[in-house]
Amino acid sequence: MRVLPYGDQALLVELDPELDPLGLLAAVRAAALPGVGELVPAARTLLIRFDPGEVTAAGLRAAVAELIPQAAEGATAPPVVLPVVYDGADLDAVGERTGLTVAEVVARHCAATYTVAFCGFAPGFAYLRGLDPVLQLPRLESPRTSVPAGSVAIAAEYTAVYPRASPGGWLLLGRTDARLWDLDRTPPARLTPGTPVRFRPA
Repeated sequence: MRVLPYGDQALLVELDPELDPLGLLAAVRAAALPGVGELVPAARTLLIRFDPGEVTAAGLRAAVAELIPQAAEGATAPPVVLPVVYDGADLDAVGERTGLTVAEVVARHCAATYTVAFCGFAPGFAYLRGLDPVLQLPRLESPRTSVPAGSVAIAAEYTAVYPRASPGGWLLLGRTDARLWDLDRTPPARLTPGTPVRFRPA
């Protein structure tokens, strides 16, 4: 992995494809390194914010380079189960492109236990990895101008739920009434990195 400066109060760790950013996140937390603040995982990176009054960038870089990624946090926790009405606008098209019946698409989507790899795009939008390889299809060539809140969708290697109405180019399988972003909740996001997730037909 490479540890790079990211301004004067953060480091960006770029990981090799075989390494899990969530595993490094767990290792950083377990090490309780002085001065470390917010940790932000992404698909292949981990952003580490730090207090330069407590630790130097060089010191933190050296400490992080010595860490061994651990098992991803949340792997043994009970999954968050999200009920889904499978009536999405792209459900039939996904079946046609994969050679599956609609029932088989639903069954494959529900069969996996997913893990929140990282969050982004919009508040509460969690990228869930663990999608069946047969369902790994590219985004729409022309994104929709508005995707309804609660839409359950797939794109590439991920599945996700749109926490609020927004533009989007993912393939829509269905919808859930689960509230994934709530400012009156701590934390506001129901799905945070490392959280296991299951879908079930409503």
